[in-house]
Amino acid sequence: MNRRTKIVATIGPASESPAMLEALLRAGVDVVRLNLSHGPLEEHVQRLRAVRAAAAAVGSPTAVLADLPGPKVRAGRFPDGGVSLMVGQLLGLRPGTGPSDAAMITVDYPSLLADVQPGDRIVLGDGGITLRVSGVGADALSANVEAGGLVQGRPGVHLPSERLRLAAPTAEDLVLAAAMAAEGVDFIGVSFVREAIDMERVRQVTAPHAVRLVAKIETIPAVANLAAIVAASDAVMVARGDLGIECPLEDVPHLQKRIIRHCVEAGVPVITATQMLESMIVSPAPTRAEVSDVANAVFDGTDAVMLSAETAIGHDPVLVVTTMAQIAVRAESEASYAQWGARLGRVQRQQWTDATDRITQAITHACAQAAADAGAEAILCCTRSGRTARAMARFRPTARLIGLSPDMATVRSLSLTWGVTPLHVDTYGSTDELVWFAVESAVRHGLVDAGSVVAVLAGAPDRTSGAATDVLRLVRVG
Repeated sequence: MNRRTKIVATIGPASESPAMLEALLRAGVDVVRLNLSHGPLEEHVQRLRAVRAAAAAVGSPTAVLADLPGPKVRAGRFPDGGVSLMVGQLLGLRPGTGPSDAAMITVDYPSLLADVQPGDRIVLGDGGITLRVSGVGADALSANVEAGGLVQGRPGVHLPSERLRLAAPTAEDLVLAAAMAAEGVDFIGVSFVREAIDMERVRQVTAPHAVRLVAKIETIPAVANLAAIVAASDAVMVARGDLGIECPLEDVPHLQKRIIRHCVEAGVPVITATQMLESMIVSPAPTRAEVSDVANAVFDGTDAVMLSAETAIGHDPVLVVTTMAQIAVRAESEASYAQWGARLGRVQRQQWTDATDRITQAITHACAQAAADAGAEAILCCTRSGRTARAMARFRPTARLIGLSPDMATVRSLSLTWGVTPLHVDTYGSTDELVWFAVESAVRHGLVDAGSVVAVLAGAPDRTSGAATDVLRLVRVG
């Protein structure tokens, strides 16, 4: 079965060699993620080039996502060996950069005393240690340990994001975004987005380049401003790690479903991320709960599922990717994709007001129905920007989706869109040429069989309607 859900894999020490990169792409990685929080810029540029070389070697239109660090608040360094914080313990937190100990934690955030209030929760590290603020003094906060544990090094300090004064994106983020866009990265992930203007600030520094922006939804303000952020973004990531710190853990599955549903309706690719197969960093098999987590993300309709430390530092990155692919394929065989079309038809009639958008939405809706009625083996989406293929993918059709574009950046970007097999083609001067060569290319690549029926979606070369897509043809392959 052709896997429709895409796989994003993070590259690190365990997976950066040329041989391993090629093995990962053959195992099913569609998008490679570079985590810019770790290592110098030059290292990530070299990894980008290594991925391009591996993709060329295996003949894959693999996309690359560069993930910006975002604003960081950290505690002062704890003594070697760490410090154990006990439940119920009273301690202090003060702004500064000096060392921390069990009695007083320094935090490199100058506005700590002004921005934190009694009753606020502060989280250290990855969420295992939580503190509840009991008072705000002239020089320090007082807090009780609600969940204790060993704290060491310089852990991150998670403060209430709605009052955090650190800008996202940071000045460092903007420098990194401009540099990676100039190097030709396909996607840039923007961390700790709170409103749509955060995406626009990154777009301003990357504007000369054909790079797509991914909004990471990991704060409560981002959830509140979801519609505007999605409208300002090219893709979205459900970043469940920090989102699970920001809000009660029991809310995360419901927020995940809400975010995915909104993105699918808008035709914006969405990635589900964080701890999907975490145990496979050291184990040869995932837990039952992890398998269910990946499957449920597929059932929710996510475009892609993401691996982080599992492939960056895990003991067997290829095994992890293979396992995730198997889970996704099995889940897709049970997913209720047939429901999407009817629901989206109702939704888009309520939401789309622009005349050219209405043409594209209407014709992709019609194509979904026509392909089902005609028993089409494939839907061929001829597109310059990728918009036609993304609009078609919203309907999660059972027919194979093929995205054909003369723009290689668009071809790579479609590696993130649900169900789309991207193909690079030439530019053609007429609708008849466009349709004929689209079918010929799909046959030549072994994607459709002689005698089958295919649907072809395209925009007329003269763009007389102004719409991205205004041509639909059903063709029997000769």
